[in-house]
Amino acid sequence: MTHAFRKYCLWLSLPLLAALAACSGEQVLNSMTSTKDFQRTQNMPYDAAKNLRLDVYTPQNQTKRPVVVFFYGKRWTSGSKDEYEFVGGALSRIGYCTVIPDVSLYPMSRFPAFVNDGAKVVKWTRDHIGDYGCDPKKIFVMGHSSGAHIAAMLALNEQYLASVGGSRTWLRGMIGLAGPYDFLPLVDPTLRDLFGPPEKFEQSQPIMFTDGRNPPLLLMAGEDDEIVQVSNTRNLAASVGRAGGPVETVIYPKMSHPRILASIGPGLRGQSDVIDHIREFLGKWSDANYVNRLNTPGIITTPLPP
Repeated sequence: MTHAFRKYCLWLSLPLLAALAACSGEQVLNSMTSTKDFQRTQNMPYDAAKNLRLDVYTPQNQTKRPVVVFFYGKRWTSGSKDEYEFVGGALSRIGYCTVIPDVSLYPMSRFPAFVNDGAKVVKWTRDHIGDYGCDPKKIFVMGHSSGAHIAAMLALNEQYLASVGGSRTWLRGMIGLAGPYDFLPLVDPTLRDLFGPPEKFEQSQPIMFTDGRNPPLLLMAGEDDEIVQVSNTRNLAASVGRAGGPVETVIYPKMSHPRILASIGPGLRGQSDVIDHIREFLGKWSDANYVNRLNTPGIITTPLPP
């Protein structure tokens, strides 16, 4: 991005991010992110055969911090870890290490390749994050949109972390922002191809794997979401709660699909309490006795004003 283009993006009003044609919301938020809160290590390979890499963000002057593995969204088809510096900055600012990977994308890859990639990222984090002064025994997964789908699959379906020699006990918790967790039937031709053949469709749904043994979940969504229906969050929370698993939900009456993630970035942080709920959840489950995490079963819902 040129200096002039950067200044132009900063000049634009943040409430108009969704309508910008000249620069994306992520560009604006990244350009406003202060690097004084973190150190960024870029392009660490976690799957050399597929040329997949990740970035690590570590808070300045802090050690043995819990770590959040963040998966970005964009419908399993596009995106780059480089677009989400503002996420690493936001989580560093509240005292957490962050790992942001690239994963396999459609049409070069199909389900479950990107979830398998997610498991490899968690494995890499478990094995290497201690080298960055972070705590490999306190790992959370987090995602927005289709990234929340990946995070949920890792937290709910034991097979993925088992395939890399681990288990869901590696995870202290999962945070999902506006995630698709219960989106059958598949009508869109792209999604049918991405998750096909049809006999595999059910295996792509996080809600199919609610067994009550999941790590704690924080599921957040907005009623104004026109991309992923809020019923995905409500349905998954209800299913996890019926199974006796720990889950918390926060539903915002007036929150759009992109805004729920942008709300943790600079400039928008004070306009909602999204980052506050994330901080509270991470703090609670970082400090909790992990073995006894299932002592808080059921659904905890945060009521919000209309």
